[in-house]
Amino acid sequence: MPSSPFDPAAEVLTGPFRGTAVLAAGLVTRAQLYGPRYRRVYPDVYLSAGLELDLATRSRAAYLLVRDRGGVLAGYSAAVALGADCAPPDAPAEVLVATNTRAHPGLHICRGTATERDVTTVDGTRVTVPLRTAWDLARRLPLVEAVVAVDALAAAGSFAPADLLTRRAGTPGARGSRRLAEVVALADPRSESAPETRLRVGLLRAGLPTPAVQYRVRDERGSELARVDLAYPEARLAIEYDGVDEFGADELARGVARDRMRDGELAGHGWQTLRLDADDVDIELPRTARRVEQLLALRG
Repeated sequence: MPSSPFDPAAEVLTGPFRGTAVLAAGLVTRAQLYGPRYRRVYPDVYLSAGLELDLATRSRAAYLLVRDRGGVLAGYSAAVALGADCAPPDAPAEVLVATNTRAHPGLHICRGTATERDVTTVDGTRVTVPLRTAWDLARRLPLVEAVVAVDALAAAGSFAPADLLTRRAGTPGARGSRRLAEVVALADPRSESAPETRLRVGLLRAGLPTPAVQYRVRDERGSELARVDLAYPEARLAIEYDGVDEFGADELARGVARDRMRDGELAGHGWQTLRLDADDVDIELPRTARRVEQLLALRG
């Protein structure tokens, strides 16, 4: 069997890169750069055609575009770099830059600057810090998604959601800041995923009592039986969000078996577990809230 052609750039160009830089270094030829091996993401910013162009990669590409102009990653791009999982899959990359920058598909450009205390470096990329990122997103997103962003960023950045109100006091009249009190009131950084936040906020907006977050269920002797996503301890009702399993069928089957065993153990101590999936949160949330309300009434 003939061997594959040797690509001298294969071990180097594992992420977005500047076309002019790799041409000058002799890593690729112009014919290779403009051929099927690479795709153009932004002007003079390229990516190997075999790599996935997800938000994290688009964001790194966007940073290369604005790095020499003093730009930084902001918004959802900063969030993904900081390890805060709150962005929708189709979110555009976002940069904050002071100079005029031409718009490009898949890129959201914010004009402005950030102070040095508002900027940090992650893997060589300058991004807005968690509090500044939350400040930017919470003032412009719809209410529920604003809470999702604040929960994720506060957990990743170890700031208190109320710090947003302190920032507002020092920046009177900032656009979109009037609704921050509502966002902060609904935020809870103990939430461990965006769907959990959406579920909890949906229950609250439906008029249900505030559920405990990441609640530790204990037996009569005080030994921990389980930690559940949400709970109404007085009603002994546990609510678990079952996300998409990234593992194979065997691991999924083992996970289901473990969940059933744990649910059975909780049932033996008088607890009922309500398991929900993406449709229950993303599509059927009003119906889900009614189910929870009915269960609370039955178990109250």
